Amino acid sequence: MARRATLKRKSFFVDEHAVRRARKLLGVATDAEAVRVSVERTAEMEAFWQFMKNARAALKPGSMKAP
Repeated sequence: MARRATLKRKSFFVDEHAVRRARKLLGVATDAEAVRVSVERTAEMEAFWQFMKNARAALKPGSMKAP
């Protein structure tokens, strides 16, 4: 799990319905927590897809065996 980042106060407008949906889907109690978790997961997924894009040419088809 990632280490806890230093929190900084930000002010911006968000779609209230989207934040409510995110809270429910993520299982968090507050709007702030929903935004923090959503931003962190988005950053992790972007890093993952960048890795996949870069690794695509490095792996040969059939080079990995399923467990």
